[in-house]
Amino acid sequence: MHFNDQFDFNGKSIKVYASGNLANLEDWNEALAVVLAKEEGIELIEEHWRVINFLRKFYFQYGVTPMVKVLIRHMTEELGKESANREHMYELFPGGPARQGSRIAGLPSPQGCIDG
Repeated sequence: MHFNDQFDFNGKSIKVYASGNLANLEDWNEALAVVLAKEEGIELIEEHWRVINFLRKFYFQYGVTPMVKVLIRHMTEELGKESANREHMYELFPGGPARQGSRIAGLPSPQGCIDG
């Protein structure tokens, strides 16, 4: 499950879309990512942060959140098959590495994404 509509974080009301993605990118920070992940039943470890940071870097470089195939391909090129193989990515983000990952990374939903 993810947040829906809005919730309070550190005394501030955080608005999210029905998809659970932040309405305002500038609301995101690492402490908020921990709360967003916890709401989805995920305890963030270093490997999650690798994906989250990659998603954010990709978004701010290209202006879009990558679909799962693009995410895995680019992460494999940069980090190697062990870190970015499909099975491992879905173990980290059971709701989909692109869709669920983008919510926790504070980014818009990937366009045309079907990863769950």
